[in-house]
Amino acid sequence: MNASASAAADFGVNGAGLNGFRLTPDQQEILDQADRFGRGELFDLAPKMDNDEWWPPQVMPALARMGFLGVTVEPDLGGAGADFFTSGLIAQGLARWNHAVALSYVAHENLCLNNIARNGNAAIRARYLPGLIDGTKIGALGLTEPGAGSDALGSMATTARREGDHYILNGRKLYITNGPVADYLLVYAKTDKAAGAKGISAFVIEKDFPGFQVAQKLDKMGFRGSTTAELVFDDCRVPAENLVGVENRGVAVVMSGLDLERAIVAMINLGMAERAFDLALDYAKTREQFGRKIGEFQMIQAKLAEMWTTIETMKTFCYRTLAEANGLEEGAGGRGDIHKLTAACILYAAEGCTRVVSDAVQIFGGAGYMRESEVNRLYRASKLLEIGAGTSEVRKLIIAGELLK
Repeated sequence: MNASASAAADFGVNGAGLNGFRLTPDQQEILDQADRFGRGELFDLAPKMDNDEWWPPQVMPALARMGFLGVTVEPDLGGAGADFFTSGLIAQGLARWNHAVALSYVAHENLCLNNIARNGNAAIRARYLPGLIDGTKIGALGLTEPGAGSDALGSMATTARREGDHYILNGRKLYITNGPVADYLLVYAKTDKAAGAKGISAFVIEKDFPGFQVAQKLDKMGFRGSTTAELVFDDCRVPAENLVGVENRGVAVVMSGLDLERAIVAMINLGMAERAFDLALDYAKTREQFGRKIGEFQMIQAKLAEMWTTIETMKTFCYRTLAEANGLEEGAGGRGDIHKLTAACILYAAEGCTRVVSDAVQIFGGAGYMRESEVNRLYRASKLLEIGAGTSEVRKLIIAGELLK
């Protein structure tokens, strides 16, 4: 990653007025690097990843060589010392060409690596960040459970009790991105059941810890190359020093992480919508019916105009949100303007992406309904982004709750 990392913070602060909500040259170079890498290294992997629910083992090391891992981590720990905006641009560029890789990248880079870097002590960072940054280890986040989806904190059933120098974890986690291939997992469990959501703690789990196993790899409709699992903790022994932050105060880690997750997952929506639009536009220019290019028909033109307008408004909203999330301090989030803004951003981006991709399939007609087509992969994947990181309905509740305070 050769472009200046510090320039990313300019957008929406100094850059908004001067650049008309456009990326700075350094920011654009970061996005272009991710775009070129995605097109050259990831695009051809997408069909096999989708067909076989296969994760290519060479991807994380390749991302590391590009400088795309550990983006927000200090250089003395092996990171790039850049900001959150930069990692969002990388996610956008990757999502244009392989949305499954983009999702696994976000789970690794943001949900696991960045969370450990922000909230872990020096010993935990020194032990786990190097492998996550050089791509030899894959990270994941364990929050959702079979009985705890939208109410992930209040209904959490996974528990951890202290026994000497270890915590003993028991429970299950479901729909865990990167679960089948993860080496390190940031897992949340209740250490004080009586305290409810205020009795949650965070732990780093290694895949070889006794009592931990991947129960099953899950068969999904879309994002199939980003493998997903159910995890089981059966008297899993976790060293006490693997506690992240303070016991019973993991909710702050969760909430700040969720706000950042929503801001960066919105960028996957943006990249996917951009790709769907490009495919539809090219098809409208080349496909002929009734002796004319279908792009000459006003109904197709109207769809293309609406798609482009949606993408441009998504872009502005996403970039503004990333810029404001840049300043999120450790332990912050889960409340106030940033909580409302990130929920609104992913709400708009996810629903906008679904509309754009659906219109792209409509423009392709029967060809778009064929499972092997690229636009079909995008269509099957898009629905997840209205569900993961909090459903659209939960996002609206967050927005309204903050407005009514």
